[in-house]
Amino acid sequence: MDQLIYINGQWTGASLDKIPVHNPATSQIIGTVPKAGKKETRDAIDAAHSAFTSWSRLTAYERSEYLEKYYHLIIDNVNEIASILTLEMGKPLAEAKGEVRYAASFIKWFAEEGKRVYGRTIPSHVDGKEMLVLKAPVGVVAAITPWNFPAAMITRKMGPALAAGCTIVLKPAKQTPLTAIMLVKLAEQAGIPKGVVNLVTGNAAEIGGEFLSNPKVRKVTFTGSTEIGKELMIQAAQHVKNLSLELGGHAPILILDDADVDKAVKSVIASKFRNGGQTCICGNRVYVQEGIYIQFLEKLINETQQLKVGNGMDEGVDIGPLIDKNGFLKVDEHVHNATRLGAKCWVGGRRIEVQEDAYYYAPTVLSDVTQEMLIMNEETFGPVLPIQKVSTVEEAIAYANLTPYGLAAYVFTESHSLGMKVIHQLDFGIIGWNDGLPSAAQAPFGGMKESGLGREGGIEGLEAFLETKYVSIGL
Repeated sequence: MDQLIYINGQWTGASLDKIPVHNPATSQIIGTVPKAGKKETRDAIDAAHSAFTSWSRLTAYERSEYLEKYYHLIIDNVNEIASILTLEMGKPLAEAKGEVRYAASFIKWFAEEGKRVYGRTIPSHVDGKEMLVLKAPVGVVAAITPWNFPAAMITRKMGPALAAGCTIVLKPAKQTPLTAIMLVKLAEQAGIPKGVVNLVTGNAAEIGGEFLSNPKVRKVTFTGSTEIGKELMIQAAQHVKNLSLELGGHAPILILDDADVDKAVKSVIASKFRNGGQTCICGNRVYVQEGIYIQFLEKLINETQQLKVGNGMDEGVDIGPLIDKNGFLKVDEHVHNATRLGAKCWVGGRRIEVQEDAYYYAPTVLSDVTQEMLIMNEETFGPVLPIQKVSTVEEAIAYANLTPYGLAAYVFTESHSLGMKVIHQLDFGIIGWNDGLPSAAQAPFGGMKESGLGREGGIEGLEAFLETKYVSIGL
């Protein structure tokens, strides 16, 4: 499965050095992509810049028609895209199909929402003057996407960018470029004009450097680590580029005494173990009030023991491999640090030898966890649930907010009054109340504090690709 990059409506890059793409379930090479650098990135930016004028001048309804065609092509090819996604990322095939449908939902949503880019008139303070507010596309967009959701993170950026009238250059993660390439092929089949969508793979430093230094790029949208996000902010300052950053998280889950325990356990399992815990909004630390601590822990252990680990292409698998050795080492370090400091491991806590040179980790439940442990202070990105007992709601909230991150948080309580009080005190951009899976195309996604800038999804996700023009007219 040797692939090419896509620049100005042409598949190119055959003469470039190749980057291998591995299947994390087997460690085998499943394809290659070109190792593009500054020149190819500059060519892609030039193509997007040239296409911007004509694409932005189309009516919103014309752009919507392209996106509708694109949406249907994604839906028609769910199985093929999902198979590619599982092969290069590792998540179970059923879960991959769910991601592809979720990815398609962003194209569908913004195909419609692009028709609702409204300006407004402002009542004038003097006679003989009209005051207008207009919206305009920001320009050429450079999008850098992560490996853990290789379909959804493409469309969550590309959908609103195209709907707003922007053109785009995509740079997918080196671990998972094949899903992005398949999505761009479908965009081409949908008839989206050349230069509107471009894709480069290769040297991250060279490609990212060109994105940030090239004045033709007016917006950079990035999903990834907080550390890289901070570097992008520094570089973007040189040209005062528009930035959207969806960065790291360390999501707390608060299980309060009046919670429906069965509902809470089901939601916590769904949140934590989806994608093997390799999601930015999955529950990373669990605070359970002492009144239901034992009951919750027992049921959670029982449900966790039922989960099946294996190759995502196999039937009945719930959790696939970790993406690579580095991911495994971090998970393993967090678990060993916790147990050395007194945590009790009830389930898992070890690597599973499913395949040589592949990194499978057993779903793990830790109790008697305390705040000095690494796992309560760093994002784990693996299938590990650390549980800490708390006495009061106030204590749970204080622990939850004790982090520089503010992406997602979860609270489980059947009291409407208590729930409202808690959500107002949690410093997070996304909150699931009795809900472990809050993401949706029509809702804003993004964090507070060191978890990023801006929002994706919803009307806020479209606004991120628009500039505001104020026009004062003397009559």
